[in-house]
Amino acid sequence: MFYINQPEVRAFETFSTVPGKFRSKGRTDWADANQGGREIDCFLEGPVFDDDGNLYVTDIPYGRIFRVDPKGGWDLVAQWDGEPNGMKFISANRLIVTDYKNGLMEVDILSGEVKPYFSRRNTERFRGVNDLTISSQGDIYFTDQGQTGLHDSTGRVYRLRKNGQLDLLLSNVPSPNGIVLGSDEKVLFVAATRGNCVWRMPLQTDGSISKAGQFFTAYGPSGPDGLAMDTHGRLLVANPGLAYVWVLNQRAEPVQVLRGPAGHSLTNLAFGGKHKKTLYATDSTTGDILSIQMDVPGVGLHQL
Repeated sequence: MFYINQPEVRAFETFSTVPGKFRSKGRTDWADANQGGREIDCFLEGPVFDDDGNLYVTDIPYGRIFRVDPKGGWDLVAQWDGEPNGMKFISANRLIVTDYKNGLMEVDILSGEVKPYFSRRNTERFRGVNDLTISSQGDIYFTDQGQTGLHDSTGRVYRLRKNGQLDLLLSNVPSPNGIVLGSDEKVLFVAATRGNCVWRMPLQTDGSISKAGQFFTAYGPSGPDGLAMDTHGRLLVANPGLAYVWVLNQRAEPVQVLRGPAGHSLTNLAFGGKHKKTLYATDSTTGDILSIQMDVPGVGLHQL
């Protein structure tokens, strides 16, 4: 793909990896449906930092949440009969987790207690929730991906308001995945993985969306996944099929391409470290956490 101004290309380094004591290859229902039935020992997603600089990641097929300390040491925080993916803190010690199997779940990182947060809409189960972001007003935006794609473009995007009202914003996305608000919260970005693109949706003052459009088009065997935003308004897009992270300016032009190991799969992103200028990426192929130093910090995450 050719751009007038060719982007700077940089490489990730390995920060830490899932220890052997937490690895045991096996078949799972999730891997059968999403990984061609191959035996796997983990599949990392959902990176997020606490106030003490610890990184939390999910392991989808084995229903686990891990804590990784600043030195790269691993602890198991919680495990349950679920398929946890994206997560965000709603208080210092509580996470909201998008669980493909169970809906939105709440996890206490001190006790490891897991309980439902929002499981059904009008008694109807979600198709398979994937990722979330939280606004400064405490509204939770989340994607309901299921097995949708170009063959079935009915993936959904919801907003769960702080008062408990659930709004259906989109119902026609081919595989809605990563989701993030623009730095001014006037625009919502959603990764449409099977459409190999990122959608951009202006948010109106009454909370509705209008003129949803395609912001960025990628290529390769697996399209955009996790999203992040920096303080300069640049959108960062994890592209698993290429092992890339695209850093896009406000015209959707790649100004940097951050590369992981060829043939690997970078699924999601989080800013952490000193001054929030270190970008971390989950590498689901190997169970690695990758990192790279950035010149611009990430946008701070909000809590309810």
